[in-house]
Amino acid sequence: METERDLSKHRLDQAEQCLKDAKSLLDNDSYKGAVNRAYYCAFHSMRSLLALEKVDFKSHKGVISYFREKYIKTDIFDIQLSKILTDLFQVRTESDYDDYYDIKREEAAIQIDNAELFFIRIKDYLDGIWAVLH
Repeated sequence: METERDLSKHRLDQAEQCLKDAKSLLDNDSYKGAVNRAYYCAFHSMRSLLALEKVDFKSHKGVISYFREKYIKTDIFDIQLSKILTDLFQVRTESDYDDYYDIKREEAAIQIDNAELFFIRIKDYLDGIWAVLH
């Protein structure tokens, strides 16, 4: 039977794979795909936290709102992660849905760096929690 810890780890693994995919897409000059995967790195990172609480939402905005309420407003994570998340979400949405959205390599690289920072902060936090959960 899958435990909350197992699901949390699985989701964090998904986040890490998205980060790897984002970097690979950037290297192959696929900037829209790269920012999409960068956003999903952050999204799956957030959902890895929610798995431990047995909480999930049907919408991205629900996940983001809960993350901000539970983890940013309580100072578990710095406000910087909220700002990164806003940018990742906005760029991914424009890139995915605006036919004429043009993203440059430099901007895509910034999004990936921010997603990596987001991932590392959540991973470090979860490593501490998982150690206690055995």
